[in-house]
Amino acid sequence: MFPILLFITAVISVLLYLRTANDIFALLAVGMTITCLIWGLIMVHWSIHLLALLALLFLGKPAAVATVSSRRK
Repeated sequence: MFPILLFITAVISVLLYLRTANDIFALLAVGMTITCLIWGLIMVHWSIHLLALLALLFLGKPAAVATVSSRRK
């Protein structure tokens, strides 16, 4: 949810940048856009890693390839 909010903030900043005529507001909008996009991409990247880790932890256990009794035969 939070990365989506960062993306929406970045899009709104771009829209404000396109509508403003003052240099300082344009500079602030560009800075906010870059910051929100970078943080959004970082958070999405780590969210995918955490979801993959949780999937590995909570999925079924792998079947054993060999057992002790099969080695003795």
